[in-house]
Amino acid sequence: MKQESMDLELPTLGLGCWSFGGGEYWGVQDQGDVDKVVHGAVDLGVNYFDTAEVYNNGRSELSLGKAIGTLSRDKVLIGTKISPSNCYPKLLSEHCEASLGRLKTDYIDLYMIHWPIHAHSIRHFSEDQAVIDNPPSLMDAIETLRKLKKEGKIRYFGVSNYAKSRLLEIPDIDEIAANQLPYNLLCRAVEYDTLPFCHDKKVPVISYMALLQGILTGKYRSIDEIPPMRRRTRHFNSNGSIHCRHGEMGFEKETLACLTDVQKISDESGIAMADLAIKWIISNTAINCCLAGSRTLKQLKQNVDAAALSLDLELKLALDKATLPLMKVMGNYMDYYEAADSDRTI
Repeated sequence: MKQESMDLELPTLGLGCWSFGGGEYWGVQDQGDVDKVVHGAVDLGVNYFDTAEVYNNGRSELSLGKAIGTLSRDKVLIGTKISPSNCYPKLLSEHCEASLGRLKTDYIDLYMIHWPIHAHSIRHFSEDQAVIDNPPSLMDAIETLRKLKKEGKIRYFGVSNYAKSRLLEIPDIDEIAANQLPYNLLCRAVEYDTLPFCHDKKVPVISYMALLQGILTGKYRSIDEIPPMRRRTRHFNSNGSIHCRHGEMGFEKETLACLTDVQKISDESGIAMADLAIKWIISNTAINCCLAGSRTLKQLKQNVDAAALSLDLELKLALDKATLPLMKVMGNYMDYYEAADSDRTI
């Protein structure tokens, strides 16, 4: 059993594992490539791997478990997440055991509640009306997480997608080892109050969606070029994508203006847009770990290289200015897949 250290020490760059195991959203993912990426990441100092029970219906955990299998367990940090619908005490313990089995490990370093526990959030994970009408208790869930920690099944527990208003419901915020939040050049809502609150309360923040699922790589020069499945967020007109569910008109004009300005900064600086996007996140001292997905060794090395050198202050300020209009018009709503009045994080 792994002995707990005083603090969970996360690397500056972590590896997002949603694509592992393949699925409808990401397409086929070769296990051989996963093995190479995971082993390559450890060799390059990227030792935090982030997944969830819901990713590809458990296949992400299975794939990560296979890849880690031949490595020394103490060389890696595994983070996974439980769906809010599964946070009843007995069910939470059972699902933790299931994740341990898929990951082929005796303990999970960081176990997080994937989204706030309330009816609207749960609708995205369960169609059981009884569960929706009678959600699990946050206090019961936390007490169960404490129990799992005492048993050595998990080293630390945390939350994901918790806005300040939801964090205030947690009685002992010091127990929360991390809050995982969406953050990138086009998704800056956390800056309004949640990120400052976490910083003030010393809650470590793990950012995810660094490249907004490829949109911030520079390969798309128009809205129409972006694949429909990548146009599900509030940035885009829901009428323009059959995959959208937010129902809003979107902010396509402002989003395209941001992408155009960021591309111009990229061209003038000679730094790839994807590299700028990662450097910009890491430059925020309130972010403890930036997650970036890598499906190949080449992508992994590019992300590691991007994180290795700091961002020039002048470039950071230029990127801040270029993306501030979009931040203002989209407002203080961190759930980029739902309409503002249906935000699951608040």
